[in-house]
Amino acid sequence: MAGFEGYRFERETTERLLEALRKLPDAQVSVPVMQPAPLGDRQIDAEIEVSTGGKTYVLLIEIKRSVYPRDAQQVLWQLDRYMAAGNTERKKQLVPLLAAESISPGAKDLLKSENCGFFDTGGSLFIPARGAYVYIEKPPPKTLQKTVRGLFRGKRSQVLHALLMRHNDWFGVKELSELAEVSPATVSETLTALERFEWLTVKGQGPSKERRLTDPGVLLDEWQKQTLAARRQSYRRFYLPSHDPEAIARRLADACEHLDLEYVLTEQSAAQAYAPYLTSVSRVTCRLLSGRRANDLYADLEARPVNEGANLDVIETRSRGEFLFRERVGNLWLASPVQVYLDLLRSGGRGKEMAEHLRQERIGF
Repeated sequence: MAGFEGYRFERETTERLLEALRKLPDAQVSVPVMQPAPLGDRQIDAEIEVSTGGKTYVLLIEIKRSVYPRDAQQVLWQLDRYMAAGNTERKKQLVPLLAAESISPGAKDLLKSENCGFFDTGGSLFIPARGAYVYIEKPPPKTLQKTVRGLFRGKRSQVLHALLMRHNDWFGVKELSELAEVSPATVSETLTALERFEWLTVKGQGPSKERRLTDPGVLLDEWQKQTLAARRQSYRRFYLPSHDPEAIARRLADACEHLDLEYVLTEQSAAQAYAPYLTSVSRVTCRLLSGRRANDLYADLEARPVNEGANLDVIETRSRGEFLFRERVGNLWLASPVQVYLDLLRSGGRGKEMAEHLRQERIGF
């Protein structure tokens, strides 16, 4: 890192690391040596001596801002070269450690497998020293959480949706932008972020470069985490003068077709069609584009707003992205299995059970 801002960041990160080290039981920590003299053409950002249990260890600190698996591999090579150039006696004390504002889960796994320590500003700390092994796991820092969370929202989520629905296919940017109904720029940004997390396999270069999901289950697992951490779904709840959910769904479909209004059934209504799980469902849940025609629909259906006893739940949206990959079953439109799975996770009741059943029986990863 060059310049005053880079130096200040290194100092602040080192101070946070020192604070974490000083909280360790029976540990004495030296004042760090910032930017020690290079050894040949090799240099690290800082050295910190830690004494505990009658032994002294020298932490060789490399400082970065955000670290993903590819970055971690480069740091490992750099630290290995530095350690290899040291004298034999001193090597016994050396412990390489990467300190960063944020480190992705995949990068942490790689560092642990190579016995390289790490620290992030969220408070996670790993020191693989013989006789002084330390592992403290804390929630990711807000910067990393924000980066990951942004992937599963808005237009970027449509790119992820397309990749999951066609997880066996290779895609160029143009083809994927058409499939996900977003701009090529959005696709490029999203794919770059996914590559950092090593969630994509890449082949070719330049205009012919193509990507495919490395493991769709890993991406869907992360989307599940983000969905469960988000706010509960917002519904408009109605009561229709009917006790038969199938009849309500048919009336809804006919009325939407008459008004030229897009809709999809979701949650239990769609899950039962994709992978039956319950004996019956008590209400219909759908997604609609909000606006005047949605209000016309409620009038046509004689739908009465209620707080309790609803038999029609409506998730109103301004985005057509939530209708991507919908499927026609009989005369009903169902949200894609992936969208239904995510909606079930936040639906309460037996929604999580139905979600896992749908994932196993229909989604398959």
